[in-house]
Amino acid sequence: MRRIISACLLQTVRFDTVSGTDPEKDFEIYCHKLDRKGQKYKVEGTEKEADGSLIVHIRKQYNNYKTEEYI
Repeated sequence: MRRIISACLLQTVRFDTVSGTDPEKDFEIYCHKLDRKGQKYKVEGTEKEADGSLIVHIRKQYNNYKTEEYI
């Protein structure tokens, strides 16, 4: 029998400037939603693109597994 002990996702998310939205504000809202859900996460890095979009590398909890050594 196998059992998952801990797991996380490493994602690269792009926040665009579609229809005049502020990508930094969208990222702030995204993090707030993760906080409200109680989902653990860690921002690995952010990059500002020439077109104004924001690229974020984020490590976050997968389902409700433990994230002991990841986060």
